[in-house]
Amino acid sequence: MNLHQQHSTAFGLLLILALFGLHPAHAAEASSGEELQVEVTKKGLGKEVVITQGAREWFMMIEVTPENSVVVRQEKDRDQYLVDESETHDRPMTPGEVDAAIADYVNSVKTRATKK
Repeated sequence: MNLHQQHSTAFGLLLILALFGLHPAHAAEASSGEELQVEVTKKGLGKEVVITQGAREWFMMIEVTPENSVVVRQEKDRDQYLVDESETHDRPMTPGEVDAAIADYVNSVKTRATKK
Protein backbone atom coordinates (compact mmCIF):
# COMPACT_ATOMS: atom_id res chain seq x y z
CA MET A 1 0.00 0.00 0.00
CA ASN A 2 1.48 3.36 -0.95
CA LEU A 3 1.49 6.46 1.25
CA HIS A 4 -1.55 7.99 -0.50
CA GLN A 5 -3.61 4.83 0.03
CA GLN A 6 -2.61 4.70 3.72
CA HIS A 7 -3.69 8.31 4.24
CA SER A 8 -6.95 7.70 2.36
CA THR A 9 -7.67 4.63 4.49
CA ALA A 10 -6.91 6.48 7.72
CA PHE A 11 -9.05 9.45 6.67
CA GLY A 12 -11.90 7.14 5.70
CA LEU A 13 -11.84 5.39 9.06
CA LEU A 14 -11.80 8.70 10.93
CA LEU A 15 -14.75 9.84 8.83
CA ILE A 16 -16.66 6.64 9.69
CA LEU A 17 -15.91 7.15 13.39
CA ALA A 18 -17.13 10.75 13.17
CA LEU A 19 -20.33 9.71 11.39
CA PHE A 20 -21.10 7.16 14.10
CA GLY A 21 -20.42 9.75 16.79
CA LEU A 22 -17.23 8.10 18.01
CA HIS A 23 -14.07 9.94 18.90
CA PRO A 24 -10.97 7.78 18.32
CA ALA A 25 -9.88 8.19 21.95
CA HIS A 26 -13.11 8.44 23.99
CA ALA A 27 -16.85 8.25 23.43
CA ALA A 28 -20.05 7.69 25.40
CA GLU A 29 -23.61 6.81 24.47
CA ALA A 30 -26.79 6.59 26.55
CA SER A 31 -28.30 3.15 26.75
CA SER A 32 -31.20 1.94 28.89
CA GLY A 33 -30.55 4.50 31.63
CA GLU A 34 -26.77 3.99 31.82
CA GLU A 35 -24.14 5.38 29.51
CA LEU A 36 -21.67 3.28 27.62
CA GLN A 37 -18.18 4.52 28.38
CA VAL A 38 -15.73 3.79 25.57
CA GLU A 39 -11.97 4.18 25.90
CA VAL A 40 -9.61 3.32 23.05
CA THR A 41 -5.85 3.32 23.61
CA LYS A 42 -2.94 2.63 21.32
CA LYS A 43 -0.80 -0.35 22.33
CA GLY A 44 2.37 -0.56 20.25
CA LEU A 45 1.27 -1.32 16.68
CA GLY A 46 -2.17 -2.40 17.91
CA LYS A 47 -4.95 -0.97 20.05
CA GLU A 48 -7.26 -1.89 22.87
CA VAL A 49 -10.75 -0.79 23.74
CA VAL A 50 -12.54 -1.01 27.08
CA ILE A 51 -16.29 -0.41 27.08
CA THR A 52 -18.20 -0.24 30.35
CA GLN A 53 -21.85 0.11 31.27
CA GLY A 54 -22.54 -0.19 34.97
CA ALA A 55 -21.19 -3.59 36.10
CA ARG A 56 -20.74 -4.83 32.51
CA GLU A 57 -17.44 -4.61 30.70
CA TRP A 58 -16.36 -5.43 27.14
CA PHE A 59 -12.69 -5.59 26.20
CA MET A 60 -10.86 -6.06 22.93
CA MET A 61 -7.11 -5.95 22.39
CA ILE A 62 -5.30 -6.29 19.09
CA GLU A 63 -1.59 -6.97 19.43
CA VAL A 64 0.42 -6.68 16.23
CA THR A 65 3.93 -8.09 15.81
CA PRO A 66 6.00 -8.38 12.63
CA GLU A 67 5.00 -12.07 12.42
CA ASN A 68 1.32 -12.11 13.40
CA SER A 69 -1.67 -10.46 15.06
CA VAL A 70 -3.50 -11.61 18.18
CA VAL A 71 -7.07 -10.49 18.89
CA VAL A 72 -8.44 -10.95 22.43
CA ARG A 73 -12.14 -10.40 23.25
CA GLN A 74 -13.62 -10.52 26.73
CA GLU A 75 -17.00 -9.69 28.14
CA LYS A 76 -17.87 -9.82 31.79
CA ASP A 77 -20.75 -9.00 34.09
CA ARG A 78 -19.38 -8.10 37.50
CA ASP A 79 -16.74 -10.80 38.13
CA GLN A 80 -18.18 -13.44 35.80
CA TYR A 81 -16.69 -13.79 32.32
CA LEU A 82 -19.35 -14.33 29.66
CA VAL A 83 -16.87 -14.31 26.75
CA ASP A 84 -13.14 -14.96 26.90
CA GLU A 85 -11.68 -15.76 23.49
CA SER A 86 -8.65 -15.06 21.38
CA GLU A 87 -7.57 -15.67 17.82
CA THR A 88 -4.19 -15.52 16.13
CA HIS A 89 -3.74 -14.37 12.54
CA ASP A 90 -0.65 -15.55 10.66
CA ARG A 91 0.23 -12.06 9.44
CA PRO A 92 0.43 -8.59 10.96
CA MET A 93 -2.73 -6.51 10.60
CA THR A 94 -2.36 -3.12 8.94
CA PRO A 95 -3.21 0.03 10.94
CA GLY A 96 -6.38 0.39 8.84
CA GLU A 97 -7.44 -3.17 9.64
CA VAL A 98 -6.83 -2.58 13.37
CA ASP A 99 -8.92 0.63 13.29
CA ALA A 100 -11.71 -1.08 11.36
CA ALA A 101 -11.78 -4.07 13.75
CA ILE A 102 -11.93 -1.77 16.81
CA ALA A 103 -14.71 0.37 15.25
CA ASP A 104 -16.70 -2.76 14.29
CA TYR A 105 -16.36 -4.13 17.83
CA VAL A 106 -17.50 -0.84 19.43
CA ASN A 107 -20.50 -0.64 17.08
CA SER A 108 -21.36 -4.29 17.79
CA VAL A 109 -21.31 -3.73 21.55
CA LYS A 110 -23.37 -0.54 21.21
CA THR A 111 -25.97 -2.39 19.13
CA ARG A 112 -26.18 -5.32 21.57
CA ALA A 113 -26.22 -3.07 24.66
CA THR A 114 -29.07 -0.89 23.37
CA LYS A 115 -31.23 -3.96 22.61
CA LYS A 116 -31.20 -5.08 26.25
